[in-house]
Amino acid sequence: MKSTSANKQPHATKKDPTRSITYRLPTKIVEELETEAMIKNISQNVLVKQILEKYVAWDRFGDKIGMVPIPKAILNSLGIEMNGKDITEIIKAVLPLIKDSVLFMKGKYDLQRCIETLEDYMRASGMKSDHRIEGELHHFIIQHELGMNWSFFTEQLLKEIFNQFIPTKNIKFQTTKNTVIATIALGSDFSEHDY
Repeated sequence: MKSTSANKQPHATKKDPTRSITYRLPTKIVEELETEAMIKNISQNVLVKQILEKYVAWDRFGDKIGMVPIPKAILNSLGIEMNGKDITEIIKAVLPLIKDSVLFMKGKYDLQRCIETLEDYMRASGMKSDHRIEGELHHFIIQHELGMNWSFFTEQLLKEIFNQFIPTKNIKFQTTKNTVIATIALGSDFSEHDY
């Protein structure tokens, strides 16, 4: 992502050192990987790296923390009937689960690890998300495509999470039925990957 102004910058990702290794895989798996890489118009190396990154960041913990995949259509239909009281009750139930998951997966519970875990979850579940930095402001963009009630849920959840760690900071939202943008001043040097 290119910067559009001198003050705006993309959220930087650090380059990790790499090394080459070789694995023996059944021919059928290699052929499936070749086909998938061709369909996605990426190299097999990039595809395998994406698969392994997802496993290391999320999948290896999924069973241990009790994650169950739920089809998007079910979440969408549940969201239609939700009201403000339902959202509040779900948030109360979800916050301790998030804390336990972050502690288990990252070894400590703080804002950086919490944000990183939520990003890992969104990536693993196929939701689009982005984190952009503009001076002191951080824009957390979540595109869930599940309807307005899930946008309200996302807003309230983010408010609760940020309030746990930085209760004096003001958070602003731009919301549609598919997208939530949370904007908060965290400083130009804040990164959820540096802890």
